[in-house]
Amino acid sequence: MDSKSVVDLIESSSEVHFSGFHMDGLEQRSTGMEQPTTSATGNILRQPFVIGVAGGAASGKTTVCNMIIQQLHDQRVVLVNQDSFYHNLSAEELTRVHDYNFDHPDAFDTEQLLRIMHNLRHGQAVDISNYDFKSYKSDVFPARRVNPADVIILEGILIFHDSRVRELMNMKIFVDTDADVRLARRIRRDTVEKGRDIGTVLDQYSKFVKPAFDDFILPTKKYADIIIPRGGDNHVAVDLIVQHIRTKLGQHDLCKIYPNLYVIQSTFQIRGMHTLIRDSQTTKHDFVFYADRLIRLVVEHGLGHLPFTEKQVITPTGSVYTGVDFCKRLCGVSVIRSGESMENALRACCKGIKIGKILIHREGDNGQQLIYEKLPNDISDRHVLLLDPILGTGNSAVQAISLLLRKGVPESNIIFLNLISAPQGVHVVCKRFPRIKIVTSEIDIGLNEDFRVIPGMGEFGDRYFGTDDDEQQVVALTQ
Repeated sequence: MDSKSVVDLIESSSEVHFSGFHMDGLEQRSTGMEQPTTSATGNILRQPFVIGVAGGAASGKTTVCNMIIQQLHDQRVVLVNQDSFYHNLSAEELTRVHDYNFDHPDAFDTEQLLRIMHNLRHGQAVDISNYDFKSYKSDVFPARRVNPADVIILEGILIFHDSRVRELMNMKIFVDTDADVRLARRIRRDTVEKGRDIGTVLDQYSKFVKPAFDDFILPTKKYADIIIPRGGDNHVAVDLIVQHIRTKLGQHDLCKIYPNLYVIQSTFQIRGMHTLIRDSQTTKHDFVFYADRLIRLVVEHGLGHLPFTEKQVITPTGSVYTGVDFCKRLCGVSVIRSGESMENALRACCKGIKIGKILIHREGDNGQQLIYEKLPNDISDRHVLLLDPILGTGNSAVQAISLLLRKGVPESNIIFLNLISAPQGVHVVCKRFPRIKIVTSEIDIGLNEDFRVIPGMGEFGDRYFGTDDDEQQVVALTQ
């Protein structure tokens, strides 16, 4: 079954409509290019996962939000309502409050909402007003203290209207409920909770609510990543959304930014192997053994991103088994010399695979020069696994990928495999080559003043091949 069929199956079973993504491809689109936030103490702050929930009045947005919060009980989740940011009505507006359109974008203080979100996303607690719908003021009740959280849910009828607010969101949900249902709910809510008579509710609905929905709210539906029919009654849809959020919360922040970055799922085994190869006291024999194990995992994960075709075979019992056929047009390219440490794992996984070589020489602090290349003649017709255990500044990777592109390899046919990556290198490579895939086993804190990955594992080539700096220079010049 291909990916389109899977999406179709999910849509038909849960009535969740997807706009421009499948469940494992939903990413932040705009603000994601910023660098990780750092606190005053120098610690890197985890960016919260921001969910926008929009829809018409009484569509069930609050119910959906509460269901998400309830199911994410083991995460810190805060709800920010757009209703808290209504403008205070002036004395003149209060005299004709029944003619005031509370469903118009101008009714909201969007600048204040943006300031609040900026502080929350940067790890600062905020005070959010409790708007009073009887006095139409935001200073009647004490403000609500909201602390930073793992997940921020922004809920409101026009939360998608302003592009600056949309750009803050990692996921955008539109709750789509039939107009008759919304009107019935509104009548029940306004007459019971707000003490209004039915005539006033219907007059306001026909005069402001319905025109505003048609003019301002419904058009924002196109920005939604997920459209939920029936609101809180659609439990399957909410369950799928919560599963997706949990997956994203378990990912590194950079994976939310770049849909082409993949970090293999961490386990105690993987953490243990990283502990050993990063330990400066680990012997060469143990370093090679555990580095090889990690490399094999990265290679296997990378191969999982290659295209495949469905294939049926007959088993020894005479039964039909429906499986997949591996991609045949494949080759590896190692960046000399550290990348050569990954060749054995690739050969063990792909029998008879061709492997090319690229030698890049470091010049000064940041310069890179291509010294040597030996690649398969038909490399432009192949999917390429680029091998280099460390992604630091990204300069060597840019040189290697640029060479492959000049040789005619489509950018989308390149999968870059490494053990550890620095955020700086990820930004450089992913921004310049948004269609390649990067597969790594761990993302480190960053680079030091010498452009070394920290905490890192030292000079990988020296530790793997058992050479010192002088021998490394000799090897580099003779290869």
